[in-house]
This record gives sequence, structure tokens and C-alpha cells, in this order.
Amino acid sequence: PSLDARQDMVVTEVPKLGKEAAQKAIKEWGQPKSKITHVIVCTTSGVDMPGADYQLTKLLGLRPSVKRFMMYQQGCFAGGTVLRMAKDLAENNRGARVLVVCSEITAVCFRGPTDTHLDSMVGQALFGDGAGAVIVGADPDLSVEKPIFELVWTSQTILPDSEGAIDGHLREVGLTFHLLKDVPGLISKNIEKSLTEAFSPLNIADWNSLFWIAHPGGPAILDQVEAKLGLKEEKLKATRQVLNDYGNMSSACVLFILDEMRKKSLENGHATTGEGLDWGVLFGFGP
Repeated sequence: PSLDARQDMVVTEVPKLGKEAAQKAIKEWGQPKSKITHVIVCTTSGVDMPGADYQLTKLLGLRPSVKRFMMYQQGCFAGGTVLRMAKDLAENNRGARVLVVCSEITAVCFRGPTDTHLDSMVGQALFGDGAGAVIVGADPDLSVEKPIFELVWTSQTILPDSEGAIDGHLREVGLTFHLLKDVPGLISKNIEKSLTEAFSPLNIADWNSLFWIAHPGGPAILDQVEAKLGLKEEKLKATRQVLNDYGNMSSACVLFILDEMRKKSLENGHATTGEGLDWGVLFGFGP
């Protein structure tokens, strides 16, 4: 189908898919939706005005005065980005409850194979559709709210020599992605520096002492990160499970992995939602 036809499809369906995820999150949260103060919506699927944040607010019946943030075309690292933004909003606005929704539909990216851009076929083989949602806040009301994970520290960085490593361009054929061959090597080569920056103040240098939420860009990336850091096989189990079950859902992936991990931690009788551990790391990467 033409780009127009696919655009018409996703601008309608992305908010609908996001609504399904948001309703589940709100139900589990246990508070009335009128207490949601901020909404952050993220998608790489389609661009429209008013945006998916507006459409989702209407679909959910949220207050007209809810403060909305729309993030388009952020790519695979955006699951971490929206959580970072939600943390800042929650900690700097007393009583804030931030609804985060990542909703992704790959129709805009899909197109036939071409000899000149074989890298685009890799993306199409890996990508999948999905939506995840979470409520983020500070100072929880423990009589009603049951915190699942705590966000302690966040950062973002541009990797050296990474320009052009992952590119996405909106063209008549749709959203095209181009990947350099050594993206897995680029990520694995730089990840330890970021980990050291985050965990040295806590005197943590054993990466196997952490639980891991890694954006599953593809098996090669996970394999190289695992090898570089000497991670035990079970450390990326939740990440690999989500990749196997759903594919790379761009921004929504890390929310799926958090959900997978907390459910398995409960099933296995662990003391925390992070596989029985107190500290963990969530990281994403993208254009």
C-alpha cells in the first residue's frame, strides 16, 4: 500500500493499541484515572496533528487539563527516554502521576526487498508490533499503590564514532532504516563506560550482580554485550524471551521485559521484582 494508506492506518491504530495497554496499567495501579496528571506517548509509527497523545487522552477519557507530551520518531532507545522523562516529571511535580505509553506498529516500515538496501530486510525480519504502558510517580500511597520498580538514576549519551550507525528516513516508500554492519560491536565496545559511570558511586563493578533489562535490538547485539561484560546466560533471559515472543517492538520492548521479569520473579518466589536483586540496569540504543 502507499505511504498515505499506511499513514491513515497507523494514526488511527497506534492510539487504539496504546489504549489497550494503558487500561491494563491503570487497572493494576488501582487509582482513578482522574489522578493522572501527565501523559507521555511515544511511537515511531506515523506522524499526525493533533498527535497520538491527544487521541489517546480522548480514548481513555482523561481530564482535558492533563499535561501531554508527544514523542515521535525516536526509535529503539525511546523506551528508556520516556522513563527518564517520566522520572523527572514525577520528582519535580508534587503528587504527579505520569502515564507512559509506548505504541508501535511496523506498517510504515514494511516494504518489498531490494538488492541495494539489504540492511532494511534485517529490520523487517526483526521488527514487531506492540504497546506497553506504566504509571510513574514519586512518594507512593502504599495503602493503594504497589511500586514494582524504582528509578534511581538516568542518563543519555552519544557514542563516539556512531554517526550513521543507525539511520531512519521517511520516504515515499515508507520509513526506511539503514544499519551499519558493526552496530553490535559499537554498542558492546562502549557499554562498560556507561555502566561504570552509573554504578561506581555505589561501588558496584560486578555486572552479574545486577538484573538486566536490555533493549533487544537483535541477537547479535545481545550476544556481543553478553560476551564483552562476561554476563551469565540467565542475565538476558527475560530480554531474549521478549525478543523471541514478540520481536523488536522499538520503544515498547523494555516495558515488555520489565513485565516479563517481574512476573517470573513472582513465580520463582524471589524477594524482589528484579530476580531477587536490589539493583539493575535498563538500557536502550537507537538512532
